[in-house]
Amino acid sequence: MGKVAVTAAVIGGAAVCAAVALVVRHQVADAMTVEMHAGLASEGGSKLKMLISYVDNLPTGAEEGVYYALDLGGTNFRVLRVQLGGTNGGVVDQEFAEVSIPPNLMVGTSQELFDYIAAELAKFVAQEGDKFQLPLGRKRELGFTFSFPVMQNSIVSGTLMRWTKGFSIDDAVGKDVVAELSSAMERQGVEMHVSALVNDTVGTLAGGRYTNKDVVVAVIMGTGTNAAYVERSQAIPKWHGPQPESGEMVINMEWGNFRSSHLPLTEYDHALDAESLNPGEQIFEKLTSGMYLGEIVRRVLCRMAEESALFGDTVPPKLRIPFILRTPDMSAMHHDTSYDLKVVGNKLKDILEISNTSLKVRKVVVELCNIVATRGARLAAAGILGILKKLGRDTLRDGETQRTVIAMDGGLYEHYTAYRECLESTLKELLDDEVAEHIFCEHSNDGSGIGAALLAASHSWYVS
Repeated sequence: MGKVAVTAAVIGGAAVCAAVALVVRHQVADAMTVEMHAGLASEGGSKLKMLISYVDNLPTGAEEGVYYALDLGGTNFRVLRVQLGGTNGGVVDQEFAEVSIPPNLMVGTSQELFDYIAAELAKFVAQEGDKFQLPLGRKRELGFTFSFPVMQNSIVSGTLMRWTKGFSIDDAVGKDVVAELSSAMERQGVEMHVSALVNDTVGTLAGGRYTNKDVVVAVIMGTGTNAAYVERSQAIPKWHGPQPESGEMVINMEWGNFRSSHLPLTEYDHALDAESLNPGEQIFEKLTSGMYLGEIVRRVLCRMAEESALFGDTVPPKLRIPFILRTPDMSAMHHDTSYDLKVVGNKLKDILEISNTSLKVRKVVVELCNIVATRGARLAAAGILGILKKLGRDTLRDGETQRTVIAMDGGLYEHYTAYRECLESTLKELLDDEVAEHIFCEHSNDGSGIGAALLAASHSWYVS
């Protein structure tokens, strides 16, 4: 078999799965809906955790006053303050600071980490200017975005289940992270209480709803992926608490862990999963999110280099290094419009040390980026359709013209144009034309920051 024929065969095999035929997209959407029902019925009933967020009051736009947010989700954390202007006032002012966490504190003790965070928060509060007005007799209130696995017990408490992202602080596991932060704030003399513990996807939903009352779903497509949406509280069999006055409850789906026999997994996906830190977990995330798209491209290129000498007689050594090809680099190659695909040539040279590639080879690389991005975007769109089906918003009832807005955030969605456009066009394709006219994806920036502050406002201790 000639070099070009083998190359075509390998790409062809990947392309079959990438096409994610219309029928498969509908099967994936239906499977998502079924798993949502199962996850709401009982704990552990589905690969989808369908976590109850305890957020039963999303912002209305009438919130006013100064509120703080703390966003802890990686090696940096942010502190933020916003002044809300009440009805029609919106976000009047905002300020934030970003602080990196010293590596030794990521593996130290719970008290050391939270004391460090509280001390930085104290410095930030000390810089509060006159333009931020706290009403007399009120304590400052904080929305706490904590993007690690937590079993939430109320809007203001949650037990840390395990650390991820390079943190390993054993004495914090099993403890209430709000209590840990509150104790540290007290020790550091910070007069503030936590009004809401939230996940970044729930924050994105809150941020979207604040500016647009038609927002009912939030999806983050970034390094990882997740979705949250507004559910009727009576449609949650596993909820045994009192029915909220609003009749609503935000559900944090943790949809990255979705899996179904209908997902078009290739040998590259199986190998990536088997060699990952969490085999068998986060399968949907491994097909759709920024952490993995570039790595899938690398794996296919490596196979093509082995079997069809795509880059010459030997396999370039750098091509064998997992995760060396990042999704932003894949995106840059995919979007290369130069006549000689110069960006592709430079990326191959700079990252993989592959020089003097022909135009034909560069075109193969671009086609592969397109295949992998298209598959991911189409599957993400199918997942969104699954949520719309669960909410009954995939069809129009007689005489209804209900708008449905999906608040979108994350670096993959924001910066990978071809991915975003494919996701949005696929969602439209999957819906009837008259329904598609009423469904919109809108970029909702910084849910983990402003969204958390807005949730502190809508769950304020001073609002009945």
